[in-house]
Amino acid sequence: MRRTARRPLAAGRLNPSQVLWFGICLSVAGVLYLAALNVLTGLIGMVTLLSYLLLYTPLKRRTALCTLVGAFPGAAPPLIGWAAARGRIDAEAWVLYFIVFLWQFPHFMAIAWMYRDDYSRAGYHILPRGPVRDRFVAWQSFVCLLASITGGLSVVFSVGSAVLSVALLYFSGRFAFHRSNIAARQLLVSSIFYLPLLFTLLMLDKK
Repeated sequence: MRRTARRPLAAGRLNPSQVLWFGICLSVAGVLYLAALNVLTGLIGMVTLLSYLLLYTPLKRRTALCTLVGAFPGAAPPLIGWAAARGRIDAEAWVLYFIVFLWQFPHFMAIAWMYRDDYSRAGYHILPRGPVRDRFVAWQSFVCLLASITGGLSVVFSVGSAVLSVALLYFSGRFAFHRSNIAARQLLVSSIFYLPLLFTLLMLDKK
């Protein structure tokens, strides 16, 4: 793949065994570090790691539904952070999880479309083949969060989150109906700005 050709393993600067052992050591150290905070944090970290490596990664060569499977561990960081800070998982943590879970679909569909030829050459079934591909991209691009989490929050957050959500919905719709690299890049950029800005609004609202 052109987009990963310069990475150390693909470029031949490291051999597979070095990368494997580095990954194992880093994974074990990471889970132990999280477990040292509390058992729940370590458990969520371990489940996230294993589901990503043993489910999502192999499925990329088998089915386009890998995106759905990968979204579950991909949205786990808010749960890990919440468990580390509170020692438990509250309803608010699941709201953050739900936001990140939905956000991943338009974000990754933009990437998948822009690098669809690369993924195809590498044997990754990120997008389905044939005429169903366009419907698949359109459906997943529309899976983005509208401003519905307003209960108990300020007017500023409600308005700000609505503006961000409408903007993301606009670029998602633009890409869904006009599938091109330009529309995909615009959706990608808008999704990159959407999530940190939304979480910034959440933090400011809590102060």
